[in-house]
Amino acid sequence: MEQIISKEEVDELMKLKGEVRGIAIKSYAEFVLKKEGKEGLKRLEETMARIGYPIKYRKVKLTSFYSLGLEAITLTAIKRLFNYDDKKFQEMGRFESRTPIVIRLFLKYFVSIEMATEEASKVWRKYFTVGNLRIVKLDREKRYMIARIENFHFIPILCENLKGYIASITEMIINEETTCEETKCVHRGDEYHEFLVRW
Repeated sequence: MEQIISKEEVDELMKLKGEVRGIAIKSYAEFVLKKEGKEGLKRLEETMARIGYPIKYRKVKLTSFYSLGLEAITLTAIKRLFNYDDKKFQEMGRFESRTPIVIRLFLKYFVSIEMATEEASKVWRKYFTVGNLRIVKLDREKRYMIARIENFHFIPILCENLKGYIASITEMIINEETTCEETKCVHRGDEYHEFLVRW
């Protein structure tokens, strides 16, 4: 089987600063299992072992912290193994937001969109040890909000994942369909990531 991630690329990804809860990494594996079956998950684990980061995703602890580098390598391997496009990663973000553990962890923030916007930074910190999420604008009348993520450097794949995740979480709070687009991105030269959610 070909090497889909070079050692140099892996070393670079492992330089990413910060950690993420295991719930994120585990949900990516569960998404692969749902879409690609047991054989797909096996291919992912074999790929991770070949590049020097063996991991059994079923053993990932949901509330433990893991390096952002490991998350980045996992997402990169998934993209290349299964040829996932942006829409697939948005779908993965939606899938992740609707797992029972995420709903249990954040249910108390789902009372209203106003409460969720006030607590956004706390919710972010339950997931990541770096970066900060703020809701910079909420307009109920015009039916949109703007979420900003600052001091967070990752890989572009996660931007697509976050679009799906933010849209889905908002849908659960307001009980309406949403769209989410990234209007600013550090990968396009902006100082921060910004997401526009409409409903």
